[in-house]
Amino acid sequence: MNSTKPEAQPANRVDTYKLLAAGAIVLLALVIFYAFANYSLLGRVIGLLVAAGLAVAIALKTEPGAEALEFVRGSRSELRKVVWPTRAETTQTTLIVIAMVVVMGLLLWLLDVLLLWLVRLITG
Repeated sequence: MNSTKPEAQPANRVDTYKLLAAGAIVLLALVIFYAFANYSLLGRVIGLLVAAGLAVAIALKTEPGAEALEFVRGSRSELRKVVWPTRAETTQTTLIVIAMVVVMGLLLWLLDVLLLWLVRLITG
């Protein structure tokens, strides 16, 4: 029986090294951030952001990174197609939910009172 699914291919070695390098850059940036705690916070944060940007740029050059980027692009495309509710619809739905929560709370409270009354009646 032939399967139409492609067989899993081993991960590309270069991609693995790129991802390891990206992780090492982030780790090194964090170590440097805390090692130079006596220096300006602004400078350390900027350095950390630059290192994170470099790591992301390297990670996006891998096959998993390219797939993730394509997924994000597809998600944004689908998000643009969503028909969002109007302010009035949102307000009405919120009020209905609040009313239902209040009604259910009252019903559960009445059930609790009834059960307490029955237990007291039985146990005397």
